[in-house]
Amino acid sequence: MIYIDEKSEIPIYQQIYEQIKEDIIKGILVEGDRLTSTRILAKELYVSRNTIENSYSQLSLEGYIESIPGSGFIVKNINEEFPFYPNQVLDELHENIEKDNNESSSFNDDPLLYKYNFQYGIFDDSIFPYSLWRRLTAKALSSIDSKKINFYNHKQGELDLRMEIMNYLKVFRAVSCTAEQIIICSGNQHSLDLICKIFSKHSPKIAFEEPGYDGARIVFENNNFEVNPIPVKAHGIDMLELKNTSAKLVYITPSHQFPTGVIMPIQNRIHLLHWATQNDGVIIEDDYDSEFRYHSRPIPSLQSIDNNERVIYLGTFSKALSPGLRMSYMILPKWLLPKYNELFNGYYPTVPWLQQKILSLYMSGGHWERHLRKARLSYKKKHDTLIQTLTNLMGNKVIIHGNNAGLHIVLEFINGENQDWLIEKAKAHKIKIYPISPFWYIKENYSNNMILMGFSMLSEEEIIEAITILKKVWFS
Repeated sequence: MIYIDEKSEIPIYQQIYEQIKEDIIKGILVEGDRLTSTRILAKELYVSRNTIENSYSQLSLEGYIESIPGSGFIVKNINEEFPFYPNQVLDELHENIEKDNNESSSFNDDPLLYKYNFQYGIFDDSIFPYSLWRRLTAKALSSIDSKKINFYNHKQGELDLRMEIMNYLKVFRAVSCTAEQIIICSGNQHSLDLICKIFSKHSPKIAFEEPGYDGARIVFENNNFEVNPIPVKAHGIDMLELKNTSAKLVYITPSHQFPTGVIMPIQNRIHLLHWATQNDGVIIEDDYDSEFRYHSRPIPSLQSIDNNERVIYLGTFSKALSPGLRMSYMILPKWLLPKYNELFNGYYPTVPWLQQKILSLYMSGGHWERHLRKARLSYKKKHDTLIQTLTNLMGNKVIIHGNNAGLHIVLEFINGENQDWLIEKAKAHKIKIYPISPFWYIKENYSNNMILMGFSMLSEEEIIEAITILKKVWFS
């Protein structure tokens, strides 16, 4: 039975979603069970049908149920061995409260040469809180611990910032950790470099998404890791291919795969966790673009369903706040902390105390969550404008991949127009678009009829203008 707490701050659709999901995970609802129709359930709960549809849509998106024509919504098999109870983890956490660098060759052109730049992975600087940041800087410098600016501080970062990150992740990403597990880093590449040093003697191989984020891959290559490319399919990394490798480490972006935008459903996440447990493997979860979903609730992190401490979680402030802060974080499983402390005992923090203090004040004052809401709304408008304009002007000529989340899309050309030709044609009209080829480890395998388009830097009007020009340039 579903119970709705009308006094709760949690949206009603989310309450319904959570209760059905828990019933599926606990085995109360099993594979093949038919959910109550949206019309009947809405009537039983005295809520709108749209509310039920939103709940079912989120469950379907995450792979718990599927819509069968003529049969309604049916529960899928998520894995009968799965022992995870989500509320249990959050309850325990209550008791225990204590892509960043973009260095691919596609960035080499002078941006001043272009009127319209569809650059990806970059935030809109018009929404950065400049005035507030100045006030918080003054507040940090006048605080009781301001003398810390003159000292070397804790190698893992300031405790107050780690506590703020822990509390934020608990609520918004369902991440289970303590502040002691969090390490503040100067970008995700720095996080990955530390991970490479931890595992270099034992696991010189890395299973890596193909295609995947080249900014991460280069870190493993520079640390002499053997890269084993694993194809990305419709539901994420190919598990059969992964099982055929001898790699003990795997790097993935499950909530919004880069660059394809694929979302890994719950079944594949469970299989991946089982692989790690059975093979003494470790999963590096880069929670890329997790803050930005536009027409559904954010997907919970893989780390949130990891009962056996097989996941290293990476997050960053680059996409949502500013890449210039050079601030990210990683969460190590508890069993890796002694190894980390042994290797890096003599290291100093790489992120200045002042930057950490300002961000801590920003988060503790509730500004971070408000900023995310503002940024999400701004990017949603741009995203929807881009999708609608492409659909209206090029709908029968292209396939849009990776929409409804993140700060970019991938555009596939049905008639096979070549990536290089598309880029050159756009460049002639001062429009910058980006190749997808840098993200393939095996270059011969990439699809040359695809391009990548970010939308965060352009206004809605500029997006419409640029796509209108591109239609004429590419298809006239």
